[in-house]
Amino acid sequence: MRILITGATGLVGLALMKRLAAEGHDTVALARAAATSGRATWDPSSGRFDSTLLEGVDAVVHLAGENIADGRWTAAKRQRIQESRVAGTRLLASTLATQTNRQCVLVSASAIGWYGHRPGEALTEMSLGGTGFLADVCSAWEAATQPATEASIRTVLMRFGVILSREGGALAKMLPPFRMGAGGKSPNGSSAFPS
Repeated sequence: MRILITGATGLVGLALMKRLAAEGHDTVALARAAATSGRATWDPSSGRFDSTLLEGVDAVVHLAGENIADGRWTAAKRQRIQESRVAGTRLLASTLATQTNRQCVLVSASAIGWYGHRPGEALTEMSLGGTGFLADVCSAWEAATQPATEASIRTVLMRFGVILSREGGALAKMLPPFRMGAGGKSPNGSSAFPS
């Protein structure tokens, strides 16, 4: 298969690229920076995307978005979190909708933040969306895939939880306190994340 991947330099993207290459798939890494190491480029904020990159593509895996765990959530950071997800997703979905290849699959990241902060409630894919900043971001993020869905392009939404990996991400930030003996679970075993 030929697979176009956004966010290919992130934690999940790097692991996915490695796995797909090992399985013999042809991958195209789409980056926001200047083209290096064979990466194609795009600019979601200005709506720049070369639609010829979609020629012969069997799937688009969309993982790109501002890192929510990197830095304080200032007003500017919140805006970057929202815009990086919604603008990029809308650009990909709209461009896919103009293509004649309706067999291409769009696999778009989202997050469990969609459910909001609802401790003690059992949640499933059928549960309604929550409230709060992350829930609002996820709702707009998923809605941005609509042009592809309306064009009868199979669209898959992946609601990721916290990514734990030895390669980085949340686990790398969580391990130091545990190694110093300061880590532990809450008394009732639950965890809380900002909404």
